[in-house]
Amino acid sequence: MNPSNQTNITFPGIDARVIDFCRKAEAEVHPRFAQIDAIAEQNQYKVIAAMQKNKLSDIHFAATTGYGYNDLGRDTLEQIYADVFHTEAALVRPQMISGTHALTTALFGNLRHGDEMVSAVGAPYDTLQGVIGMRPTKGSLAEHGIVYKQADLTADGGLDYEAIVRLITPKTKLVTIQRSKGYCWRHSFTVAEIGDIVRFVKDIRKDIIVMVDNCYGEFVEALEPSDVGADMVVGSLIKNPGGGLAPVGGYIAGTEECVENASFRLAPPGMGREVGPTLGLTSQLMQGLFFAPTVVSGAVKGAVLASAVFSGLGFDVLPTADEARSDIVQAIRLGSPENVIAFCRGIQGAAPVDSFVAPEPWDMPGYDDQVIMAAGAFVQGSSIELSADAPMTPPYIVYMQGGLTWFHAKLGVMAALDEMVKRGLVRL
Repeated sequence: MNPSNQTNITFPGIDARVIDFCRKAEAEVHPRFAQIDAIAEQNQYKVIAAMQKNKLSDIHFAATTGYGYNDLGRDTLEQIYADVFHTEAALVRPQMISGTHALTTALFGNLRHGDEMVSAVGAPYDTLQGVIGMRPTKGSLAEHGIVYKQADLTADGGLDYEAIVRLITPKTKLVTIQRSKGYCWRHSFTVAEIGDIVRFVKDIRKDIIVMVDNCYGEFVEALEPSDVGADMVVGSLIKNPGGGLAPVGGYIAGTEECVENASFRLAPPGMGREVGPTLGLTSQLMQGLFFAPTVVSGAVKGAVLASAVFSGLGFDVLPTADEARSDIVQAIRLGSPENVIAFCRGIQGAAPVDSFVAPEPWDMPGYDDQVIMAAGAFVQGSSIELSADAPMTPPYIVYMQGGLTWFHAKLGVMAALDEMVKRGLVRL
């Protein structure tokens, strides 16, 4: 629907000036939505084709318990993921509780004592830093004798190719690329840019495993990092590919060897992918994947709108409303703790779940600084659902993502601005 035709739609409790301001911003970005929809349509057909190829049937929705031997649904789900990502194999399990857990499984499964891993794109997301051992953590890769190195990004957010060359040695086993920006003021890497990094690393040594942290990026573009040479792509089912229906889970898609190695970390060596009950969740994981392209497109539209609205108010945003997108995350430099708290409380107030709760900064496990998180989600921690979070440190950047529908994402943007206006932090 064109925003000019929305004059009869009401938004109870939101200042009329906020509604008018957001409608004008929506009218400006609306032409971009056709391209977002086209990507969603292409990805939708890709998912359907994978399900049809594997003869998905309701027999695959039967629950297994205990060891999960001969779970047809689990095996079919994993083959569908492998086909969607165009990889040799996939590990898709509810036993992986988050993206960090999936990444941990992939890393521990494919690295051994004395191996080196290199981040080509600077420091990883906070929760993975503990896994690596960048800060002392029991059970980290560092405790298991795995050496971590990183090539910091250049001042303009580009890759330092010379540093990558210097860091890679005969002991380097794996190079990791984080697609999304995390808590950094940088552009998320497009699939094309990831392809350039993969080729660069493979030109140095073909046997180096290239792993991509694909969290927040699935289905934002028509291609995935595995389409441009990545050996492993890893993510969370309570982000993009779960479509808001997956209640838990993570995935690892890649070469047969990499996936098999990871499976022996998730389950006992010698058992790996052959065990693991689905506990009746297969239909939700399948249907979530089916909905994922459409859900992701709504989240992207919400991010584009947020960018237009807050840049129109004079805040720095990344990416801008007219830039190409590689993930669902919108970063907004709000400049003060008061702005961040008001923004997050507005997002929370627009939620279908726990709308009455007021987010507060707190010492969240896995983070160095206090973090505030707004997430009124049907699934705890689901960031494909509308959410916003920020480390409470200067320059006070908030990261908004998700929205199971475009209309909810839009409401969240208006509610966040409305809260700031009502607190006297923004004037229209």
